[in-house]
Amino acid sequence: MSAETTRPAGESYEGEDGAGPRKVARVVLLDPEDRILLLHGHEPDDPADDWWFTPGGGLEGAETREEAALRELAEETGITDVELGPVLWRRRCSFPFAGRRWDQDEWYYLARTTQTATAATGLTELERRSVAGARWWTCQELTRAHETVYPTRLAELLRTLLVEGPPARPVTLDTEIV
Repeated sequence: MSAETTRPAGESYEGEDGAGPRKVARVVLLDPEDRILLLHGHEPDDPADDWWFTPGGGLEGAETREEAALRELAEETGITDVELGPVLWRRRCSFPFAGRRWDQDEWYYLARTTQTATAATGLTELERRSVAGARWWTCQELTRAHETVYPTRLAELLRTLLVEGPPARPVTLDTEIV
């Protein structure tokens, strides 16, 4: 998907209220074995239309992206014992979900934890209908995966992170439009 992809006529984007795209904070959560935690999501009315993604979500009120990252991680996984690191990547994306189009400006934060048990205790009603669970993935498993994973280059990005460490400045990823 390229940045040149245009919006279909007549479709509006979530976040288009004059303030730009929806601001989102995501977490690249690694355990002591360098496995990454991904959530398994699907369309609320079609569990066969599924994908894997990092924990995170939209900012609420006046919270910062860091505050949103930690809140979303706690709500979606129950994991609160984390060390939030730098922003690794930034991405613009647009996708259909639950009957509407979402336009998002996502920042991906590195975080580390020793807590690997998950419990999604703070899901919204929509998340309860569309999140099927969580799984820790090794970089090798992610590289071999045939499932859809977002961002689409996550295996490559994770491999670079594990070999080279966090980038000096956040890397801007290609815009993804689904």
